[in-house]
Amino acid sequence: MAAKVIPREFTGDETTLKQRSQRIVAALSGLKITHAVGVPDNATRVIFELLEETLEIQVVSVCREGEAWAIASGLWVGGKLPVVIIQNTGLLESGDGLRGTAIEMGVPLLALMDYRGYHTLSQPNPDSAASVFEPTLRAWQLPYYFLTDYLEAQIIASAFKEACDLRRPVVVLIT
Repeated sequence: MAAKVIPREFTGDETTLKQRSQRIVAALSGLKITHAVGVPDNATRVIFELLEETLEIQVVSVCREGEAWAIASGLWVGGKLPVVIIQNTGLLESGDGLRGTAIEMGVPLLALMDYRGYHTLSQPNPDSAASVFEPTLRAWQLPYYFLTDYLEAQIIASAFKEACDLRRPVVVLIT
């Protein structure tokens, strides 16, 4: 069982976060995802908590985001349908794990990423993780979509289909 994540610095509406997380988990269940691999953060912790309650999706917690790509790729090779759930800073940390497994092996992975700092991009001094994130996604040639409230199922299903068609990771951004 994964350790309980204690929220820090979360300033959003907890009810809205839980409702959106429920829609995300329902969308993943609808795709028959078997495993959720990643590192919870303040925005994705509720997704992980809800996944822990489901029987059909097994949570695999990792210490570093680079491990998530390798473990998810191994699960896919073994016939499973994993999703990677990390924060944008985790993508920045995990480039070689992403390149050396998921991209090089042609693994069609759906990745959900919390976009830390997204709301600071229009400010004079944006969060540095946010300012380099989308250019990094483009550099890695990772298609990405922004998650829209109440369209979670459609966006996640579309991204999953594209990952399968392209045989590479496709990212859904949670802002």
